[in-house]
Amino acid sequence: MKKIGFIGLGLMGRGMSMNLVKAGFPVTVWNRTASKMDPLVEAGAKAAASPKEVAAASDIIVSIVTDSSDVEAVILGSEGAIHGTSPGDIVIDMSTISPAVTKSINDKLGAKGVKMLDAPVSGGSIGARDGTLSIMVGGDDETFKECLPIFEAMGKTITHVGGNGMGQTVKLVNQILVGTSMLGVAEALMFAKKCGVDLEKCHAAVSGGAAGSWQLTNNGARLLKGDMEPGFKIKDYLKDLRLIMEAAADVKMPLVETSVVQQMYKSLEAEGLTQKGTQAVIKAVEKLAGETLV
Repeated sequence: MKKIGFIGLGLMGRGMSMNLVKAGFPVTVWNRTASKMDPLVEAGAKAAASPKEVAAASDIIVSIVTDSSDVEAVILGSEGAIHGTSPGDIVIDMSTISPAVTKSINDKLGAKGVKMLDAPVSGGSIGARDGTLSIMVGGDDETFKECLPIFEAMGKTITHVGGNGMGQTVKLVNQILVGTSMLGVAEALMFAKKCGVDLEKCHAAVSGGAAGSWQLTNNGARLLKGDMEPGFKIKDYLKDLRLIMEAAADVKMPLVETSVVQQMYKSLEAEGLTQKGTQAVIKAVEKLAGETLV
């Protein structure tokens, strides 16, 4: 069985790495805040002192950190994974970062004989915990097939979408849909409230029809409870929106609705709400409506 290294034990990584341990893989972990490694070690993983040490102990190295610069640091930095790899090893980056940066990292790893897949995920912390993530994978087909058992331990919908960088591009497509859907849910529920409709009944009525969506079923239900805690934090979504706009500029693609979404979330940033979940966009809608949802 392949030895797995896992770098990054945040909101997503801790559940994903735990599922690899539960699946029986030998796992070595590293996280900048060392105490986050403790539950994994208790479950049977080994702790490493650096990403370099993780790579030296592993055949396949998985990373999931916040932004492009963070991935560059843990993979290419002075104590980065690249310095512990051997030819034939595989790096799977499951962060959401710039497709251009992904291609650059792939080139540097390739020069050392190390293969790379970009495999960002969707499904939030619940999906990470339950092993039900959607995983969109870029890279060569042979490497994808070799890593499929690893993906299957963490997700349910696993799609090889193309060459290196394409996983990141498809993730940005996903994030466009997430944000526009979430804003639509918030506006629709607030409209129902302003019109005097019973929100619980309204939510039940529309969730099973043509307007139904993951955002409506899950985050819509959380809004009705006043639950703003994160499955996916606003601060991380703002990063994704920046990546979307940068990629759109590169291909000269105007994103009208996504631009509105970005401004709504920036208004929440100005109010210090970046640690809340993306469903907290309702707070911006409430201000426009002059009324609270619940």
